[in-house]
Amino acid sequence: MNLLHLNIGSNQNRRINIRLALNKLESNFTDITVSSLFESPAEGFVGSNFYNVGVNASTKKNINEVLNILHDIESSLGRERSLPKFSSRIIDLDLVLYNDVIDENLNVPRGDILRYAFVLAPLAELNPEDIHPQQGISYLNLWKEFQSNKDFELNQYNINKLLG
Repeated sequence: MNLLHLNIGSNQNRRINIRLALNKLESNFTDITVSSLFESPAEGFVGSNFYNVGVNASTKKNINEVLNILHDIESSLGRERSLPKFSSRIIDLDLVLYNDVIDENLNVPRGDILRYAFVLAPLAELNPEDIHPQQGISYLNLWKEFQSNKDFELNQYNINKLLG
């Protein structure tokens, strides 16, 4: 089985779209574990706050099949790929980790792990002792280092209370 970590983000009808994305992930992957829900301001543009969650899952599918599934889910929920990179999102599904694969062309592990609290925080919550395949440091220690060195705004919520 292949282990993956995904990040789901939305700043439009956030609760509904994240719930719909989770439902679709559950029909495509197994052993799903979901992090707390994290709220953060839009990055790189003026817009509504985002909700983000991290998701651990297992699959027998290869990395390209996983990426195709994520794109299909995004499309089914109304994501428009023609929009600028930094813009409001109905839904955004990112493959953050696929086993310990390092592939710069596929952006795995996702560079956003080291850039954004809304990617690293849920990853550290679900996989605190796992080691970043390039940094050689646990996600918990990366998160502690991030918190002491970066200025960011991030709120954490119980996902079950918020999404029900």
